[in-house]
Amino acid sequence: MRRIIISIFIIVFYNTLALAQNSIELNSELMNSTFKIQGLDGSLGTAFIIGKPLEDNPSRARCVLVTANHVLEGMKGDYAIIHLRQKSNDTYIKLEYKFQIRSKGKNIWTKHDNADVAVMYITLPNSINLKLLGSNIFGTDNIYKKIEIHPGDEFYCLGYTLGQESNKYGFPIARKGIIASYPLTPNKDVGNILLDIKIFKGNSGGPVYFAQSGRTYKGSLHAETTQFIAGLISKERLNITQSNSAYKSSVEAQQLDLAEVVPAVFIIETINKLP
Repeated sequence: MRRIIISIFIIVFYNTLALAQNSIELNSELMNSTFKIQGLDGSLGTAFIIGKPLEDNPSRARCVLVTANHVLEGMKGDYAIIHLRQKSNDTYIKLEYKFQIRSKGKNIWTKHDNADVAVMYITLPNSINLKLLGSNIFGTDNIYKKIEIHPGDEFYCLGYTLGQESNKYGFPIARKGIIASYPLTPNKDVGNILLDIKIFKGNSGGPVYFAQSGRTYKGSLHAETTQFIAGLISKERLNITQSNSAYKSSVEAQQLDLAEVVPAVFIIETINKLP
């Protein structure tokens, strides 16, 4: 498998890509828009790319990288690597693409004041032709209430568990879990949604989404497909126990197979803060 390494050291212009049309299949589109990111120190995380429409041409958009803030904070140095994929006929070629996250030690991404979300503009190689998902794909309180999202509903997530990829082309791994907390709205007041799913290092920053056809709500069956990005994976919920004795103290973290999801409203607010 050929591997191409591209580095960019001075970003002057932001490239733009076309926004995806309304009739999309979210599972596949998010697969294509989700990537592994890696610090030069070896730290790992997941990121996905969303489009922020241009004011003078709403059909095109700037590329915005979205991840968990602690993922970028944990990467040392001014640069990181995003593992991109270039379509070549019926196959894909991996591209390790170096991009700037700090300038002389100062963070150049934008973070949310109260949530584990980080966003930044990113310039991609011209050979990467994504169909950018727009901000209208994010789920807010309105859609939760309309289709009666409730505990036990399934959310899907994409990520790179311990850096693992789903195949030789570098695509993320898809998983699913049920909503394990209540209430779910208002999203902003709730803060985090619990998902009954076992995650590991490398999953942080990955998109969490809902996609379902033929859903029953308001007392009747609706045939349409409902799909939206519900948020991103922040961290796993752990049970921390501490024991002390006269000669020894220890702290033990027990996995609960629960993930904390930052709702999409916080991603929208962070993207809106971009200059």
